Amino acid sequence: MKLLVIHGPNLNRLGEREVDIYGTLSLDDINAKITDYAGQKGITTHFFQSNHEGEIVDKIHEAPKDGTTGIILNGAAYSHTSVAIRDALASVELPKIEVHLSNIHAREEFRNHSYSAAVCKGIISGFGPNSYLLAVDAFALES
Repeated sequence: MKLLVIHGPNLNRLGEREVDIYGTLSLDDINAKITDYAGQKGITTHFFQSNHEGEIVDKIHEAPKDGTTGIILNGAAYSHTSVAIRDALASVELPKIEVHLSNIHAREEFRNHSYSAAVCKGIISGFGPNSYLLAVDAFALES
């Protein structure tokens, strides 16, 4: 199994921005944690981060062509605003899980809705970096 983990806008600033919400781990720290955890389950991971909507759309489109078997997406703010990313996810025949570090339903009202969640198998929100690990577990259970 090969999972693509996509990190959306501003997640490259993890560990520096709003640590009371997102924690002190950097994106590299989180990716290492995911790689180690998935590796213990025999799952390969590869990562992509972008602050640009079109680049995320392009990466989703490429996923079925590079051997990816599932996508974990933290679309960050784009989850709440991007129909383009939602449509890109819908266009690929891969299982997808949306994750968020914070509980999006306990935050500002505009974060309560996710366009991408409707085309994902599920959504995991509010467990900090462990949200990603729970998504890995979900994929492992399906294999």
